[in-house]
Amino acid sequence: MISTIAAELPDRIESEDQLDEVMTRPRSCLIESVKSLQSPLLILGAAGKMGPSLAVLLRRAADAAGHQLEIVAVSRFSSNDARHWLETRGVRTFACDLLERESLAKLPDSANVLYLVGLKFGTAQNPSLTWAANTLAPSHVAERFSKARIVALSTGNVYPLTPIARGGSVETDALAPLGEYANAAVARERLFEFHSRKNGTPVAVLRLNYAVDLRYGVLLEIAQKVWANQTVDVTMGYLNCIWQGDANEMIVRALPLSASPPSAFNLTGAKLLSVRDLAQRFGQLMNQPVTITGAEADTALLSNPSRLFGILGEPPTSLEAMLRWVARWVMEDGRTLGKPTRFEVRNGKF
Repeated sequence: MISTIAAELPDRIESEDQLDEVMTRPRSCLIESVKSLQSPLLILGAAGKMGPSLAVLLRRAADAAGHQLEIVAVSRFSSNDARHWLETRGVRTFACDLLERESLAKLPDSANVLYLVGLKFGTAQNPSLTWAANTLAPSHVAERFSKARIVALSTGNVYPLTPIARGGSVETDALAPLGEYANAAVARERLFEFHSRKNGTPVAVLRLNYAVDLRYGVLLEIAQKVWANQTVDVTMGYLNCIWQGDANEMIVRALPLSASPPSAFNLTGAKLLSVRDLAQRFGQLMNQPVTITGAEADTALLSNPSRLFGILGEPPTSLEAMLRWVARWVMEDGRTLGKPTRFEVRNGKF
């Protein structure tokens, strides 16, 4: 299946318009799955890195299915650019502050909610805001949509660093967060669990690390260092990642997996990737020398996605396709978001 799908992917991505088209192109499995969804479907936190492409992916899937599904993208929309981009592509937008119950009450009722809200960076400077965003907002949402199915995006940071040889944390592992952000992320999960148990709300928690776009992500950060002849530190020597379009698809297809008490699933790529090997491959693709510093630690932040893949299948976008796309994007000075993942952090301080 992977090779068949990969053949449909372009050899190169040369513009943001093409990137967005590829990112929001629905596969047949998603087109089939949206046929049963009721209107409106709400995407909360829809103006972040993943929300806009997720909303348009859903729009295109519903259109391909001949299903007049209303998709409502909810955010504070501090930038009108994201709002305009969504509305011109057939997605309804709704400005809302999820920290305010009065604002949340104005949202339309929905049987299906995709929750993408979270705050990670800047935690060290303003930890109280991180805790509010990752605890008050989930609690308010779970109260407001107690009758809905909710897919709640979480993070692999809820796990501790684990031995490389183990192959990544699994969903039944004890959560042992490192640092304030990771602790707040566990609190987010626990609050969804509390309301799910209290009200019978079906919830699926997806622990994501790391989504990859050409404008941000772990692969971009490594490629940028290679292209700029900067040293690549391999102390955090291994990682997982997944193409953002594939992650978006799985978020939607996880709606039937919601349960009370909540079900948790790791959402990432199938392979453990060596930072050293990734840097060397970028060096080949960019015809650049690669300078490595440090030595790989025995542990890393890794997740095992076998449980989710056993139900939904593996993501179709190959690592090699992502590497080639990212390398060319960097070499041609494609636009980036300036939002580093900080994947190399080992002390939990973001």
